[in-house]
Order: sequence, then structure tokens, then C-alpha cells
Amino acid sequence: MSASRLLALLLTCVPVSAIALQHYEVKVIEQKPQPRENFVQGLEIVDDDLYVSAGNYGESRLLRYDFADGQLDKAKRLNARIFAEGLTVLGDRVYQLTWRNKMMLVYQKSDLQYQHWLPLTTEGWGLTNNGSELIYSDGSDKLRFIAPDTAHILRTINVTAQGQPVTMLNELEWVEGAIWANVWQSDTIVIIDPASGEVTASIDLHGLLPVTEYRTGTHVLNGNARNPADGAIWVTGKRWPWLYRIELVPKGSTGETPHAPADSR
Repeated sequence: MSASRLLALLLTCVPVSAIALQHYEVKVIEQKPQPRENFVQGLEIVDDDLYVSAGNYGESRLLRYDFADGQLDKAKRLNARIFAEGLTVLGDRVYQLTWRNKMMLVYQKSDLQYQHWLPLTTEGWGLTNNGSELIYSDGSDKLRFIAPDTAHILRTINVTAQGQPVTMLNELEWVEGAIWANVWQSDTIVIIDPASGEVTASIDLHGLLPVTEYRTGTHVLNGNARNPADGAIWVTGKRWPWLYRIELVPKGSTGETPHAPADSR
């Protein structure tokens, strides 16, 4: 059974005693072009800059763009044996996960110079922070809160929807006190209570990237980022040509297609 089918079953088979979930679809408010070659694994907006972790062996990079005009500011290419995953910016450091190397790379924020690495006990998938702790996923139903200076695990939460575990948690973002997580190989983002691990809402982004925009190598939805300047949420996917600014709409309340008009920028 696919991850998206399993999640759909979990979110619709609701026990009487379970907490009600909010179900959303999206409306696109704006879109910005981005390099189609980026296999987006991590996405974050900080100080008017867009940070991107691009994955794949031999292609992994850490990238920083000016968010306003999309111009590349700095780029760091990783060792060919490293598959980059999620990233986050906390204080004067940029943290970048690796997939199977069980290590997290640490860079100086000002110039993206590599500083050192920190050990992980599992694979690395998605990464975010709550202002003091780093939070990462490993493809399981667990989110680990770790110390940014040592990667020591401070606590772990199990993510559940209607009492059932939710796995394949990928790219993460801290949004207004909650954790947003892409569910790998699906068109869904779930919103997670960081205290209990309970999924409080699901966001359906099916059809966000128009079929006409697909090319060889276009991959799944992955990447969500909140712009601190205005609170806007931006999402994208692996080798997608666009970043989309979205607005949540209660599911079933609109018959509009989710994507923006072709002339939107």
C-alpha cells in the first residue's frame, strides 16, 4: 500500500474518541521560479534569504538565494559520498542532515563555511528548529528533539493520527508553534502538535504542480518554508520549477484548482 493511501485511511477512519482533524486544501497566492535541477530536500527562509539543501549522491549542495529576486548568493558542493537531506538555520549556524552517513553538517551562517559535523543515531530526513532545539525526522513515526551543540537527544515524540502511527515524515518546518511535515511519496503535509505528537490537521496539495510542468526527473512534493517577514507559507518539490505561496482552505469549500494562473510570478 502506498504511503499516501495509508495516510488517507488513517485520516478517514476516525474512532469516536479521537480528536477531530482539520482537513485543508490550498489556494496558490503567488509563485516564484526556481532552478529545476534542485532535488529539494530542505527549504527555509531566514533574513530574506532562501536556504536550500539539494540531494542525490554526487549532486548534493547547500545553496543560498536572495529570496526577493532568486539570485544565487552562495553554493557549497558536498562530498560525492554524501546524500544531503533537510536543513535549518538556528542562530549563526546552518545545519544540514545527511541521509545514511549518520552525521549532521554544521556551517557558519555568514559565509556558509563548513565548521564541523555532529553524530546522529539514525538516518536523517527532515530538519527544523523551535528556536532552541533542533528537530529531525528519520522516515519513521518519530521526531527527535536534539541539542544544537552536541546533537544529544533531549526527547522523542511519536507522531500519530487518530491513534495510529504516521511514518515517512520528511521535510519539516516550525510554523506558529506546530511542526509541518511532508509525508514522503504523497501530496500531503501534516501539522503536528510538538508536545503530544498528535496530527491536528492534514493539507492536500494534489495537483499543485500542473501536469504540463512535469519533465523527466520531476519528483515528489517536498519542501515547505514559512517566511518570517510576513508569515507566508511557501512549498515546492524535488526538481520543480516553481515555489508556490499557498493559503489554506477548508477542504471541500472551493472548486478552484490549486495552481496559480500561468502568468503569475
